[in-house]
Amino acid sequence: MTPTYVSHEKVSLKSHPIFNEKWLHDRICEDPSVLGLGDVRVLDRERAVTSSGRLDLLLFDEDNNCRYEVEVMLGATDPSHIIRTIEYWDVERRRYPGFEHVAVLVAEDVTTRFLNVMSLLSGSIPFVAIQLNTLQVGDKITLCFVRVLDQTELRIDDADDGDTGGVPVDRPYWDQKAMPELMKICDEGLKIVNAATTSTHELNYMRGYIGLRCDGVVDNFVSFSPKRTKNFVHVWVHIADAGRWKDLFEQAGLPAISRHRRRLKLTVSPAEFEKHEKLIREVIGAAAKESEGS
Repeated sequence: MTPTYVSHEKVSLKSHPIFNEKWLHDRICEDPSVLGLGDVRVLDRERAVTSSGRLDLLLFDEDNNCRYEVEVMLGATDPSHIIRTIEYWDVERRRYPGFEHVAVLVAEDVTTRFLNVMSLLSGSIPFVAIQLNTLQVGDKITLCFVRVLDQTELRIDDADDGDTGGVPVDRPYWDQKAMPELMKICDEGLKIVNAATTSTHELNYMRGYIGLRCDGVVDNFVSFSPKRTKNFVHVWVHIADAGRWKDLFEQAGLPAISRHRRRLKLTVSPAEFEKHEKLIREVIGAAAKESEGS
C-alpha cells in the first residue's frame, strides 16, 4: 500500500491554550524513550535540587549507569535556562558521583546563539540539546524530538569525578596518591601497549589521570585513573566498535561502559584485573594496534 502524503502545521506549545509544559512533561514521562537518549526510565520529576529550584526530569540509563538531568522549556532557549540546566547537573553529579551525569535541555527553538555558547564549553560539560517540533496533522498532535547538540564525550582529562587533570606531575606524585597495587595495573597496561606497537610509549603523569606519550607526543588511546579510597582503576580505551567490547566484558562478568562508538570505560580492582587479564590484554593490544594504524 502506497503511503499518502499529508500536510502538517507546526504548533507552538508556548502559545497553545491547551497543550502546556505540564502536558509535555506527562507525555515524556509516559515514554521517555521519545527523547532519543536510549533505554531510560524516569527516576524523579520536579525534583528539588536547590532551595529555590526544581529539576524537571531525572532520567536513568541502567545499562550505562548514567543519569540525565533534563530541563524542559517552551519557546526559545535563553540564558537563565542554560545556567539552570548546568547548575542542576553540577549539583546532582556532586551529590551522586557514582554515576555518569549528562545535562539535557529540551526547547522548542534551540537558537544559534545558544549553540555558539555551548561550543565554548565543549569538552568541559557533557551536554545534550534537543529541539522539540510539535506538529499538527488534521485533528492530531505529534511530538518530534531532534538532537541538535551532543557534547557527551568529554576530554579525557575531564572525564573523571576527581581532579580535573591537565596539570603535569611526576611518578612520585602518583606513587604517593595511589596504592602500589593500583600503579601496577597502570604499569602492566603500558607493557601491553609496548608489546603491541613498534614505537615505544611511556606513561604520561597528569594530576587527574595517567595517559600515554610517545616521542614526547601525547597519545591517549589508553589512559588510567587510580582511585586509592575505592581500590580500583578507571581504564579508558579508545577503540573501534567499543560496544562489542563492552558486551564481551559483561559476558565475562566485568561491567563496562560505552556511551560512544569509540570509547570504552573499565573499572577494575587488582583482583578483577588478574581475573580478566586475558581480555584486558586483548582490548588494550587491539587499541594500540589500531592507534598505530596496523
